Amino acid sequence: MRKLLAVLAAAVVAGGAWLVSLKYEIRGWSDVSLAPRDAAPAEPATSPVSRIERATDTIRIAAFHIDSFDEAKAERPHVMARLADILGRYDVAAIQDIRSRNQDLLPRLVELLNAEERQYDYVIGPRLGRSRAVQCAFVFDAASVEIDRSEAYVVNDPHDLLSREPLVAWFRVRGPAPEAAFTFTLVNVHVDPPAAEQEVDELAQVFRAVQHDGREEDDVILLGSFHVDDRYVGRLNDVPELIWAVSGVPTTTRGDAQRDNLVFSTRSTNEFTGRMGVFDFLREFNLTLDDALEISDHLPVWAEFSIYEGGRPGRVAVGAERL
Repeated sequence: MRKLLAVLAAAVVAGGAWLVSLKYEIRGWSDVSLAPRDAAPAEPATSPVSRIERATDTIRIAAFHIDSFDEAKAERPHVMARLADILGRYDVAAIQDIRSRNQDLLPRLVELLNAEERQYDYVIGPRLGRSRAVQCAFVFDAASVEIDRSEAYVVNDPHDLLSREPLVAWFRVRGPAPEAAFTFTLVNVHVDPPAAEQEVDELAQVFRAVQHDGREEDDVILLGSFHVDDRYVGRLNDVPELIWAVSGVPTTTRGDAQRDNLVFSTRSTNEFTGRMGVFDFLREFNLTLDDALEISDHLPVWAEFSIYEGGRPGRVAVGAERL
């Protein structure tokens, strides 16, 4: 059995909320065993960033593959405005495919989010992938949730079983008393398309390892770009009562494939309300396909959860409502 070591990365805040870096230390967690397998651009948005529309006793968690988020994309004001509008609809968003060597890219996007007196913050991971050129991050509304930066880490893969090591972070909802608030761990996933099925299989071990990493947090949500659809079972079927939040719905801007999702066990994460969605910004913003592709060739996916640990008494989620 090969060993996939869990490596902690303590997030260090420098200069307030704008510059965040991760440094690494071993915390003595158990090793994880993995067995390898044989038109003109759209006009910039001028309205304030859209506020999330949801019940006051729920939060929405999203995943958004921004598709080569680099300096060229950041230099297009209309694209940055659209990205801020999209992210402002969610309490927490896991972002994939940040490809800039410039460390001010994400702070500039968060600054746009906060232009209307919002309280968004972020944690960004190290450069990942075999070229060490890609980053992922979490962007979150600090008025809705809090993060324990000391609990942020990446899963290190010394045997190169995963193309990009997932970034892991722990959150707690604000509002309810701390002992009653929903707490959860997010695992930011960015699978390599050519090896999608193999890497998704390995995520079953990652899920179990994160769930038993010593923090006693049973609510673990894998989210991001899986590059397989919800019909794929594989080794993830070993996780009891695992569901793909998005089912039977394309998540690409062209509407031709399902690549993105949120994956969790309803046995442990019974805070899921059954509500989920794929945000089709092409139609929402009335864009041409070319204009929409400037933003991303992926659509954001999201799911809704109760703010209370265990959900409300007597409430059971059955199926999923597509919005």
